[in-house]
Amino acid sequence: MTQFSYHISHEQFSPGDLLDLVRRAEDAGFDAAFSSDHLQPWAPAQGHSGFAWAWLGAALQATKRLSFGVISVPGGWRYSPVVLAQAIATLGQMFPGRVPWVALGSGQAVNEATTGQLWPEKAERNARLKEGAEIIRALLAGETVTHRGRVSVVDARIWSRPEQPTRLVGAATSEATAEWLGGWADGLLTVGTRPAALRRTIEAFRRGGGEGKPIYLKADVSWAASEEEALRQAHEQWRFNLLGGDVNWELRTPQQFETAARFVRPEDMREAVLISADPARHASWLAECVELGFDSIDLHQVGTDQRGFIDTFGEKVLPALRD
Repeated sequence: MTQFSYHISHEQFSPGDLLDLVRRAEDAGFDAAFSSDHLQPWAPAQGHSGFAWAWLGAALQATKRLSFGVISVPGGWRYSPVVLAQAIATLGQMFPGRVPWVALGSGQAVNEATTGQLWPEKAERNARLKEGAEIIRALLAGETVTHRGRVSVVDARIWSRPEQPTRLVGAATSEATAEWLGGWADGLLTVGTRPAALRRTIEAFRRGGGEGKPIYLKADVSWAASEEEALRQAHEQWRFNLLGGDVNWELRTPQQFETAARFVRPEDMREAVLISADPARHASWLAECVELGFDSIDLHQVGTDQRGFIDTFGEKVLPALRD
């Protein structure tokens, strides 16, 4: 049965507010929570970007049954893969079974280029992603690792490790990346709301070697008390993700995202975000994604009314999807 997680959007809300919201999501019947890992928000007006790994420790302690996922970048910019391996292992050891998977991606300049290192093209970032993932996998298995390459570590070992392994899932927004991930990642995380496009991404992952591996989805939704408000909030908060091409990976500051998104129209948002005030319509849209076989679907309410979303989806949407 597909699980449904509540999205922890550090770019939009303070860490303290998110802690209150994840408790509410647990009480409302969500199965899990999934955390972004940003250094900066998408736009200055969003105004937040807490440290995901510190927040996860607090959230696991503050909740009882939710499992947690997180997406991060092991390519050696903000984090050495050794640091990520230690963070994953520590949470897994303290909270057995509650961090079953971590998604790894190739990164975005707005977060990773802040270290002052060269920000390379996509092919090089992918190569660093795979090297970092292999280092993390070896460290979590208890090996002492020396690796000299694009990402280098020397005599690294993680001493406190969980008994239950953590899946290292690859993140992909294109069919080409999904197919490449199929050969080495423990699963696939993708983003979208259109079943036809999602099906092609899943098929590419399976074709590349991902047959039988778990698949996860992040779905952006906007719910509000009225259709007009749902559309307004989607445009206000999430237009920065509709820029297309490689722009999202290359822009370096929130101010640049704000400038680049100035021509995105409210009606454009429906191409990428499920926008409606009707819970039944959301349930119908999401049911189409469930039919694709996702193990978990992360529901990201891009609007600001998080409490209303949690309560409404907990009462009306999640039960309909589970029937």
